[in-house]
Amino acid sequence: MSSGSFGISQHVLRREDQNLITGAGNYSDDTRFEGQTFVAFLRSPVAHAAITSIDLSAAKAAPGVIGAFTGEDLRAAGIGDIPNMTPFANHDGSPMHLSSRPALAVGKVRHVGEIVAMVIAETGGQAADAVELVEFDFDTLPTIVDVEEAVADGAPQLWDNMPNNTCLDFRIGDAERADAAFAGAAHVTTLRLKTNRIVAASMEPRSATARWDAVKDRYELVSGSQGVNAMRRMLAESIFQVPPEKMHVVTRDVGGGFGMKTQAYPEYVACLFAAKALGRPVKWQGSRSESFLADNQARDGVMNGELAFDADGKIVGMRVDMVAAMGGYLSSHGPAAATRNVCNCLTGCYDNPALHFRVRCVMTNNIPIGPYRGAGRPEAAYMLERLMDKAAREMGLDRIELRRRNFIDPAAMPYTTSLAQTYDSGEFAAAMDKALELADWDGFPARRAESEQTGKLRGLGMACFVETAGGFLEEGAKIEFADDGFVEAILAVQSNGQGHATSFAQVVSDRLDVPFEKVRIVEGDSDNTPATGFASVASRSAALASGAISVTVDAVIEKGRKLAGHILEAAEADIEYAGGAFRVAGTDREIDIFDLAAQVKTMGDLPGDLPPSLDSEEDFTSPEQTYPNGCHVCEVEIDPDTGVIDVVGYTAVDDCGTVINPMIVHGQVHGGVAQGLGQVLGEHAIYDDDGQLLAGSFMDYMMPRADDLPSMKLGFHSVPCTTNPIGAKGAGEAGTTGALPAGMNAILDALSARGITEMDMPATPDKVWTALNGS
Repeated sequence: MSSGSFGISQHVLRREDQNLITGAGNYSDDTRFEGQTFVAFLRSPVAHAAITSIDLSAAKAAPGVIGAFTGEDLRAAGIGDIPNMTPFANHDGSPMHLSSRPALAVGKVRHVGEIVAMVIAETGGQAADAVELVEFDFDTLPTIVDVEEAVADGAPQLWDNMPNNTCLDFRIGDAERADAAFAGAAHVTTLRLKTNRIVAASMEPRSATARWDAVKDRYELVSGSQGVNAMRRMLAESIFQVPPEKMHVVTRDVGGGFGMKTQAYPEYVACLFAAKALGRPVKWQGSRSESFLADNQARDGVMNGELAFDADGKIVGMRVDMVAAMGGYLSSHGPAAATRNVCNCLTGCYDNPALHFRVRCVMTNNIPIGPYRGAGRPEAAYMLERLMDKAAREMGLDRIELRRRNFIDPAAMPYTTSLAQTYDSGEFAAAMDKALELADWDGFPARRAESEQTGKLRGLGMACFVETAGGFLEEGAKIEFADDGFVEAILAVQSNGQGHATSFAQVVSDRLDVPFEKVRIVEGDSDNTPATGFASVASRSAALASGAISVTVDAVIEKGRKLAGHILEAAEADIEYAGGAFRVAGTDREIDIFDLAAQVKTMGDLPGDLPPSLDSEEDFTSPEQTYPNGCHVCEVEIDPDTGVIDVVGYTAVDDCGTVINPMIVHGQVHGGVAQGLGQVLGEHAIYDDDGQLLAGSFMDYMMPRADDLPSMKLGFHSVPCTTNPIGAKGAGEAGTTGALPAGMNAILDALSARGITEMDMPATPDKVWTALNGS
C-alpha cells in the first residue's frame, strides 16, 4: 500500500502544527485589504430597553470617521434579520415562535452587549474614540434573566408573540407508556439539576473583514467559521437575499470554534453592509471583552428527571421535563441542543422501553444560547448518569452492577431505542470494563484510606454514555489533481484545530493508495467548496467527510480505469488498480495515477465516452446518525478546610468507531474533558438581576488551567459503525459529554462520606465548603 505508515489508524504527526506553533498561521485578523477601514460598535449597557433616540452627529464629525449607521439604516437598505436555521414544531404541531434578530438593534435591546450603532473610520483608534460620541437614549424595561422565573405568570415579556416567554414547547416519546411504567414501578428515583451557563472562550476572538466588489456585484467576507457553506447560506439566502455566488466567504486558520463560530453574527452583517455602503473594505477584530458580550453562550437550563425500575433493578421508564434558556434572541441553531440533541442521548447505553421528554425553550435577557461542545449531549448524559448513581444509592445496589444489568446487549444490534433511533453498533459493558481496569477501580478503597489519613475526602465517579453525531447527514467532496503533482481533497468542513489537514490526508492516502506527502487538503473558500456540504459541527466531520472522500475516490478510480484502458490500449474490464497505479491484468503494463492525470490533461480531444479528467465530485449520504459512546472515570480529592477540589485521576475509554489518527483523537478527548471539568469545577456566566454579566472577563470567569487537570489515562474500545465507508463515529464531543457526569459523580461520592449527595454545578470551593459546614 502506497499510504504505508500514513494511512487510517496510524499515529501521524499533525502537519499543520509547524506553522501554528511558530507564528506562521494565517488567521482572520491577518487579512489586510487595500484601503480597508475599521469599525467600532456601540453596545447596549442595559439588558432590556426601548430605544428612544440614537444621535450619530458628533460621531460622524469626529476625526477620521467616514460613516456611522444604526439598525434603521440597515433595515432601510433591505438587510434581513439573522435567521434561526433549526425551527421545530410545538407538541401540538404548531410552528415555534421566532424572534426577529437584526444585526443592529431596532426598537428595543434585549441583552447587554447588543449592537446599537456602528462607526467606521480610517483607523481602529479613531473608530473607538468616535463611537463613544454616539448619544444613545432609552427607556429601561423590566428584565428577566432566570429561566424558571421567565415562564412564571406575570414575568416580564420579551416578545409579544411568545406567551410566558416560551418560543417552543417540544415533546417526544410515548407519554402514556412512560406513565404506565412509572405507575407499576418498584422504585422511582427523582432528581432536579441545573446546568450552569458558560461561555465558549475560544483562543481566537472572532474577527471579520468585508469588502464589496462593484464590478462583480458581490460581497466578500473573511472570517473564522466552522464551514463557509453554512455561513454563505445564512448570509446570502436569509440576510442579504442574493444568489449564493454573490456572497464569497473565506475562512483561513481558526483558533477554536466549539460550535460557537458556526453562525453569521451581527458584526459580520454590519461589516458587509458598511463595505458596500461606503465602497471601502471594513475590518472588525473583536476583543476578549466583546467576546464575553457578543459570542453565543451555552447550557443554562433546569431539568427535572425521573427514572423508574422494576424489582430487579431494570429500567422500565424515564421522564424528563426541562426548561432551557435561549437568551434575548434565538441564535441560528439555538433550540437544537435543548431539543433533539438532549432527547437523542437520554436513553444512553441502557435498554429503556419507555421515555418521555419535554423541553420549553424560553427567552431571557441574556446573550443568545448557541451550540457549544456537546450541545445537549452533556446535559443528557449528566441527567441520566446522576440518576443512575442516585438510584444505586437508594436501592442499595453497586453502581457498576446497576449499569451492567441495564446495558443493551451487543447481540441486540441494530437496536431501536424507545425514541426510534437505531444504534448500529456498541459494546457498552466491554468499554466499561476496560475503563474500570485502566482506572484501577478496585484499588480505590486503599487510595481513599490514604486520603482520610491526611484529612482529605476522596471520591470516585463514573459515567457511561452514548452520543448522537452527524446532524446533517449529507456531505460532498472534490478530488482534483493539481498541476504541481499533488492530489487535492476539497472539503466543505472546516478545521478549527482538529487536524483536518492530517487526518483527511490519511483517508485520501489510504483509500486512493497514494503517498501521504502527495495529498493536500483544501478548505475554507466558498468559491471552491463542494456544492453539498455544511460545516464542522455535531462531531460529523470524520464520519461524513471521510464518507464523501471515499465515494469520490471510487469515482476517481472508475474514471481512471476508463482512461488507463484508452492509453494502455486494453479493455476497461482488464484494468486493475493497486499501489497507486493502473495496470493491465496479468501483464507488467501500468501507468501511475499521477502520470495518468497529467497525461490526460495534454491529450486534447478524447473520445466522447471517456471522462475529460480524473477530477471528481461526489456526495455521501449517511442512512443514520452515528453513536459514539464510552465510559469515563474521574477521581477527586477534597480538602474540607478550604472546599478545594483536586482532580487526581481521569480515565476515558471511548468508542468512536474507526480511529483515523489516534494521537489526534486523544487530543480531542483531552480538550473535551478540560472543557467539561471546567463547567463542573467553576465555569459560570453569572448575571445579576439587571442582566449585567458579572463574570465578564477571565478575572471573574474561572477557566480551567493546566494544573487543574491530571495526566489522563485514555483508551479505545473501537467498534466500527456500519453507516459510512470508514466506520468512524466521531470524537470531538466525547470528552465533554463524559466529564460532566463523571466529574460530579466523583465529587458527590467524596462528599457522601459527610452525608452530602446532592449539589449542582459548578462545585466551587465556596459551595463545597458551605455544604460541608452546614451553612
